[in-house]
Amino acid sequence: MALQTRPKLLRVGVIQDGRIVEEHHLLHDSVTIGDDARNTIVMPPSEARPPRFKVLENRGQQFHLIIDEHMQGRVNLGSSDVDFDALRSQGLATRRADDTFDLPLQESARGKVELPDATLFFHFIPAPAEGSKPALPPELKASPWRTVDRVFFGILLTMLVLYVLSVALIVAQPTPVEAEVELDQLEDRFVRAIIPPQPAKVEEKPKDTGSTGDKKQEEPKAPTKKPASTEATPAPANSAERRQQVEARVAGTGLLKLLGGKGPGGGDAIADVLGSSGSGANVADALAGAQSGGALAVGSGGGNGIANPQGDTGGKMAGIGATQTSGAGTVDTGRKQVVKVPQVVDSVPEVDSSEVKPKDLARYIQSRKASIQRCYENGLKRDPSLKGKVMVRFDLTPQGRASNVEVEESTLRSDEVINCIKTTMRAWTFPFKPSDDVPVSYPFIFSPGE
Repeated sequence: MALQTRPKLLRVGVIQDGRIVEEHHLLHDSVTIGDDARNTIVMPPSEARPPRFKVLENRGQQFHLIIDEHMQGRVNLGSSDVDFDALRSQGLATRRADDTFDLPLQESARGKVELPDATLFFHFIPAPAEGSKPALPPELKASPWRTVDRVFFGILLTMLVLYVLSVALIVAQPTPVEAEVELDQLEDRFVRAIIPPQPAKVEEKPKDTGSTGDKKQEEPKAPTKKPASTEATPAPANSAERRQQVEARVAGTGLLKLLGGKGPGGGDAIADVLGSSGSGANVADALAGAQSGGALAVGSGGGNGIANPQGDTGGKMAGIGATQTSGAGTVDTGRKQVVKVPQVVDSVPEVDSSEVKPKDLARYIQSRKASIQRCYENGLKRDPSLKGKVMVRFDLTPQGRASNVEVEESTLRSDEVINCIKTTMRAWTFPFKPSDDVPVSYPFIFSPGE
């Protein structure tokens, strides 16, 4: 049984400036040359050759060389080299109807075709075995060791080794044992922090009862009580004795302790309130120092005052009349004045563009003029006579913002107001979107008002 051989591949390449710039291995496809991507070999356009032509054509599992009347080159037919002129003149190539010549090629044929700007070569090579994959030579194959940065890898490996050795050395060291410290070995500041000082105890002194007799130790202490009346007090014989008893009972307690001043007669105020016979005492004399301008009149027997006070056991009730006040006179509120309102006057701006109308721009700035007026009013607080004209120049950007805000001319003597105006206008967003930056000049006239 005859062995079946594999068909050979046609190797086609392009040589420019002495080196191969393009190469193809073909089994059944034809070879075309042109200046678009549909061709096998793509070359730049040239007037010396057609935009597309076929050089090698595969028909019936055999390649044919296609040349025209002007094409130059050589071909080896196995025994000798023949140039294209000999092929056309000796009839070795068959002339076709389109004035091209056709030469069948055997698997031993090889040759080259001269082009105006390159050389095309072709020959047949054995086909690779089925299932085999193309592989690069060992010297061209990439490996991790060839692509790695050896200096960096060496530094990284050294640091890793040092780190492992350091950890192993720390782990191998024995754990230090801390000796227990006694309290007497601590410094004073640590002792004060650990054991806070205790507050000193204050010994209570026994109260002096004023009695000269000795108390028996065996007698238990009874709870002391202060009854309202421990003994039956005999009724006073006259009003003088009764007054002394009342003074002694209430002189050191309550509001009467605070009113321990002297009355107008030289005696105590309580003595003036609790007069003779306990009724009819005049409070006006006791509180004479509190009387001022008739605002409070204290008398006896009615009117605006407190009359006839009595004790808790009976008598007349104290009455407080209505207090009377009087005005301080007519209040002068001053003359009526007219408040001057600060004014900010503007005019039509100067706009160097047909995309933004000056009237529309002025209408928008007038709607935001309140913020400019606030800057001027703040300046008037420092200088009430502040006035002048400010010409502001800025560029209206395609994003509708004011950039490069500068003062072109100013007679206003206040840098604070000018800086406030520039900061305020930079924050505005205009409803205009020009194609390019538009220069704008806008005047403001400030006056304190009429």
